[in-house]
Amino acid sequence: MNSKVVGIRFKTAGKKYYFDPVDFSLNLNDLVVVDTVRGIELGEVIELEKTITEEELISTLKPILRIATEEDINQHKTNLEEMPNVIATTSELVKKHKLEMKLLGAEYTLDRSKLIIYFNAEGRIDFRELVKDLANAFRVRIELRQVGARDGAKFLGGIGPCGYLLCCNTFLGEFETVSIKMAKNQNLSLNPTNISGLCGKLLCCIRYEDDTYYEFRQKMPKLYSRVQTKEGKGKVIASNIIDLSIKVELENGKIDNFNVEDLVKIYEYDLSGEENDSLETE
Repeated sequence: MNSKVVGIRFKTAGKKYYFDPVDFSLNLNDLVVVDTVRGIELGEVIELEKTITEEELISTLKPILRIATEEDINQHKTNLEEMPNVIATTSELVKKHKLEMKLLGAEYTLDRSKLIIYFNAEGRIDFRELVKDLANAFRVRIELRQVGARDGAKFLGGIGPCGYLLCCNTFLGEFETVSIKMAKNQNLSLNPTNISGLCGKLLCCIRYEDDTYYEFRQKMPKLYSRVQTKEGKGKVIASNIIDLSIKVELENGKIDNFNVEDLVKIYEYDLSGEENDSLETE
């Protein structure tokens, strides 16, 4: 069964969620009010109406309640303006109860039926007394939500080792799995300091650059394999995946650089030591 949906986002660089557009005529960047698992929220249309299959839905499809009114937008602004005070009060209460937790952010639902406070901690935190004090201070239902290191960096932002603002805080909507194997595939140093972000986890850019490296690597001869160049046969002693070039030690002892596309042949050795054509480039 197919469903008509629109893509809604609730934060800058936030995850995209699908909602039923009902009969509303929507444009990109329109603000709408929807009912989520957290409560009534204000979201932005980032993807226009389209049809998807039931398998693409990860949860029950909920309808858009209404296009945001001026009153909704003003309420949302008021909620945001109160966040510094919320964080300051919460921080004082955390110190009062001597809890080992790092506050990351907070937000009211649009109708102010709930206050959600996000934090990061090494282990489990007994915050029952904290919740009671928070409920007395703000007179609203409190939800404390513990998030991981990557989500923590997304909340706080910062500058990555590349010198740019963090990807997760500016445009990366969802986190994907990043592995050491990907770092190896890109010839990166496996020193954790060099391949870890501010969150302490592997750099997200390793993941979304991996497909390009994988594609380019398929065109590259293996290190120490034999190649036929226009200047004669030689052995590959180094390679640069980014510009598809290799450094070859020729049989006459000369060392030179070649573009992979300029190679005549790439050889592989079998167990008998015989050369076998593995790739024709011309």
